[in-house]
Amino acid sequence: MQRKSLDVWVGLFVLLGAAALMFLALKAGNMSSLSFGQTYVVTAKFDNIGGLKPQAPVKSGGVVVGRVGEIKFDDKKFQAWVTLNLESRYQFPKDSSAKILTAGLLGEQYIGLEAGGDTNNLATGDQIKMTQSAVVLENLISQFLYSKAAEAKVDGK
Repeated sequence: MQRKSLDVWVGLFVLLGAAALMFLALKAGNMSSLSFGQTYVVTAKFDNIGGLKPQAPVKSGGVVVGRVGEIKFDDKKFQAWVTLNLESRYQFPKDSSAKILTAGLLGEQYIGLEAGGDTNNLATGDQIKMTQSAVVLENLISQFLYSKAAEAKVDGK
């Protein structure tokens, strides 16, 4: 009888460990908050997406309203096409804008949506026209260093 009780406890411990590993895997893959509700698909073009990845959140006002679906490269216009899967319960005007933001200084990148003022809403297949690309930290540092070098050159005449 004691052996059976020990086997049950070991089995429960193993199941709990497997559930914890599954939770960590989903969290690491940014898929812990998957939504199975109705969505509509819109696209946006960006010159530079930085480190944006599929399944990254799409937020508006700090609330997750969708997820990045697919990222493709247009070799004719040399831009990234990003597919956004927005939840149907959140409707945005057609003149809304999208920009790639970073959570914290070096955090994950996500898309921030800002609602416009149009009376018509986005629908499946629409494109968000106003976009702002990701701010790349390396570019900011190089611009800062270049401006400092230019100042030193002007001051050191």
